Amino acid sequence: MKSIKYIILTVAVLIITMSSCTDLSEEVFSDLTAEQFTPEAKDLPSLMGPAYSTLRDVYHGWHGYFDTMEECSDEVATCSRPRGWYDGGVYQRMHEHTWTSLQSHTNGLWDRCYMGITNCNRAIYQIEEGIIPLNEELSNSALSELKVARAFYLYILCDAFGNIPVTTMYDIEEGYLPEQNTRTEVFDFIVSQINESLIYLSEEVSPVTYARWNKWAAKALLAKMYLNAEVYTGNAKWAECISECNDIIASDAYQLENNFSDCFITENQNSCELIFTVPFDEIYGMNFRTHLKTLPSSTQSVWNFKAPPWGYGGSCGIPQFIDTYDPDDTRLEDSWISGYMISTSGDTIRSMLDNVTPLQFKNELRGIFEAGEMEGYRLGKFEFKMGADAHLSNDVPVFRYGDILMMKAECLLRTGLADDAAALVTQVRERAFKDNPSKAVVTGEDLMQGSSYNYGYVEEGVLVEIEGGEDVLFGRFLDELGWEFAQEARRRQDMIRFEVFTTKSWLSHRPNGDHRSLFPIPEDELNKNPNLTQNPGY
Repeated sequence: MKSIKYIILTVAVLIITMSSCTDLSEEVFSDLTAEQFTPEAKDLPSLMGPAYSTLRDVYHGWHGYFDTMEECSDEVATCSRPRGWYDGGVYQRMHEHTWTSLQSHTNGLWDRCYMGITNCNRAIYQIEEGIIPLNEELSNSALSELKVARAFYLYILCDAFGNIPVTTMYDIEEGYLPEQNTRTEVFDFIVSQINESLIYLSEEVSPVTYARWNKWAAKALLAKMYLNAEVYTGNAKWAECISECNDIIASDAYQLENNFSDCFITENQNSCELIFTVPFDEIYGMNFRTHLKTLPSSTQSVWNFKAPPWGYGGSCGIPQFIDTYDPDDTRLEDSWISGYMISTSGDTIRSMLDNVTPLQFKNELRGIFEAGEMEGYRLGKFEFKMGADAHLSNDVPVFRYGDILMMKAECLLRTGLADDAAALVTQVRERAFKDNPSKAVVTGEDLMQGSSYNYGYVEEGVLVEIEGGEDVLFGRFLDELGWEFAQEARRRQDMIRFEVFTTKSWLSHRPNGDHRSLFPIPEDELNKNPNLTQNPGY
């Protein structure tokens, strides 16, 4: 399966002149024309590669989607440390919800997603115009796959910015400026594109379809759209979400891994749980550098990294979030790095500040503006391979089977079927409580309770303004989402759906306006395109 991953990772853009050859042992003709090129099914990953390759930069480019979704949430903070990680206050603005239309996180997200959309539109144009000559079957398959890929970029933009332009043309006239669509129009377009494409998408789950939009991955995206429909359009679509989840479940194509951590190991492309991923590789598909951002450089010898982590480490878990875990929940240890650090040779790692004190990551944090070298559990959900390079090779799950079960459970809970929801949540929890199976069991009544998150404002590591989470509707289910999907670039979205993103305080964050549930459209885009209107409040 690794070979198909490399195809997705290393593919180059197919230029219109078709001046390339897929067999390097053959003579290369620089004047190869479209009429002489007859693509087969095996060529499709290469032809459509640019539509996928942009996702690596979207997810884990600098200040990418992961940072954008997590650093504004109640789960992860990137704090100022001794001698670093202030960076002009960029991380503090994310945490405090004081970002502007100049914020690098959101501006980069806009640019990268539209780059992905352009790559999709180009390939669609080349196929529809016969520049890439495909037979009818391959054409229908490729176009459907590309349209779902484009729908995914639009989904990210719809979720983050709301009212955005839906751009579908590649052959545009000079000076063309797209019109802005309402969020409901964007939602309807995404849903229609997926539904129209399903008939031509492959049901195959194999190395050939790995990290590509097959039927089940498209249905997972459709389910996610329906799950958030009330936020996006004002009209809930819980039944529709359940229907899509049921189709995926009935396909019997995926299942939960026996061990939670197996979804996130270095060579996780063989996981039976992963439905759609963004593939990374330390050589062929770089950009995944969580280990460098979260760890201090003194820990290099703990994993024998080829490159040292950055400074004193930046990103860590917010203690109020960490405190919600049951100590017997193995997802705590599987997701977060804590305690003393020991090198591969058995030596205790020492503080870089005094070279004496043993380095120990503690579940305490003074605040976003001042954090010590040892404060905060570090991000460790994705395995750090021993001897890893500056870039990790773990593939990043976008949709996995656990998410399908939990989406269905949430919809059941919200439609009055709490006990049915609890049965699914229990199924997901069981692998995290193998030594304490009774703790895996939850009831419908449990899920009806508020959150165990002790929301409130923190000063110098002390909770001084207590808000609690008992008043959060279905807050226990939000907790379950947090424990299962921490560090998977989704916490902001879940918090918005459970109405805590703009209403609660955590660490150094206080509520800063309901308009913060959407990010501002980048200032550069507003200056370039008078058809765009800024989101309210900015």
